[in-house]
Amino acid sequence: MSAPVDTHHHDGHDGDEAGHGSLKGYVVGFVLSLVLTAIPFWLVMGKVIASSGLTALVILAFAAVQIVVHMVYFLHMNAKSEGGWTILALIFTLVLVVITLSGSLWVMYHLNHNMMPASMHEVRNMP
Repeated sequence: MSAPVDTHHHDGHDGDEAGHGSLKGYVVGFVLSLVLTAIPFWLVMGKVIASSGLTALVILAFAAVQIVVHMVYFLHMNAKSEGGWTILALIFTLVLVVITLSGSLWVMYHLNHNMMPASMHEVRNMP
């Protein structure tokens, strides 16, 4: 007597190839990544924007867009993948990162403000 043969396909895929990368998808992601890297490089090396603060904000915006490009084209993250759990985990991670970074910046700012002398006159009069 032979054991029953399991004819079900258990590779974790539901038969659709939409979640998998194609060569075209990878090429589009790669080209977008190159463009999103080259533009900030050109902005800095060419000193296109006079204000360094504005340049930094523009570079941060390009970095955020590039993160999204990597998540969509290379990590294949979308609202449909794994029933939306990957997006939920990403949102939770982003909330934790924002809380950690903003809390750290807040603490460092207040330490600097409260611990540093206000003027050079106070520095000279310190024991």
